Amino acid sequence: MSEATTRPATWRVVVAFILDLFFSFLIFGFIIATVTGDTTEGGFELNGLPAIILFALVIIYMVGMPRVGGRLFQRLFKAI
Repeated sequence: MSEATTRPATWRVVVAFILDLFFSFLIFGFIIATVTGDTTEGGFELNGLPAIILFALVIIYMVGMPRVGGRLFQRLFKAI
């Protein structure tokens, strides 16, 4: 099998996906919480519309980024 057709190891794909999911949730969640004033001593707590916006952004990140070059951990783990 040539290098161009080899697929990344399954563990790399799974770990990259999980880390990308947590990363996007934390970053987008903190940004939204800061803008809406929903930060707490332990982080953030989003309810209602801010929570829906967070989930929408996470989905857009997880689905959209591979189409434009890959997500952060997907690229770091070479799981593209």
